[in-house]
Amino acid sequence: MSQWVWRGLKTGIKTTGYPVAVDEAAGISPGLPLSIEVSEAQARALAERCPTQALRAHGRHVLVDYRRCVHCFRCVRGTPDPLPWQDGYEWAASVGAPAQDSHGFAKPFARSLHILVVDAGDCGACLNEVKQLSNPYYNMHRLGFFITPTPRQADVLLVVGPVTDHMRLPLQKAYEAMPTPRRVLAVGACALSGGVFGPSFVTGAGVADVIPVDVAVPGHPPPPLAILHGLMVLVGRRPPAALDSPPDAGHDGGNAP
Repeated sequence: MSQWVWRGLKTGIKTTGYPVAVDEAAGISPGLPLSIEVSEAQARALAERCPTQALRAHGRHVLVDYRRCVHCFRCVRGTPDPLPWQDGYEWAASVGAPAQDSHGFAKPFARSLHILVVDAGDCGACLNEVKQLSNPYYNMHRLGFFITPTPRQADVLLVVGPVTDHMRLPLQKAYEAMPTPRRVLAVGACALSGGVFGPSFVTGAGVADVIPVDVAVPGHPPPPLAILHGLMVLVGRRPPAALDSPPDAGHDGGNAP
């Protein structure tokens, strides 16, 4: 036992410095594509390469819908006109008015937030990233975020998965059992749009088809820091991002990772 104590003392603190400092450790984020301005033919060709319709050609611009991006890199690899790529992780966006209501939610819960996690048909990827939030590196408890097993004590409902038919009623019941004020955090492309699984005959097009969503975290799966950003957006401690890459955000080129 003593050798592990000594090893811990020698290793020192390894917890991420985020949100006080930018985390630049290798592998913390798969990144997201950015808009680009090319010829109309090239824009159409890039949009056609996307298997989830996350890319859309708009004249000479390629627009990105982050709700559907699954980090497949087809828009970067194997094409003469790759999209530029950003390696950040602050992706969470406010999609409901209550998320901006700092008087009704953000201030009282800014340093003590209890979260109920619901797997609504997740493939396991997003749920695994959520589990990482409690490990020593991300240590979400230092930020005042805690997991609870019951909706009666939950302030936030964190949902992963596209919401299969079998999970529609349990999800609704969990939401209705929460005390108010309450918020919903949809995590992952499946939870935002159905992803690669929906909409289909067994699943919907995301959480918003069943219950109101306040903050959305894109990615498939989003890294733990992106999920932490979503929680901090909910309590007003970080500004939200956007779920679409607008035309005026286009670039004249980019480097493939």
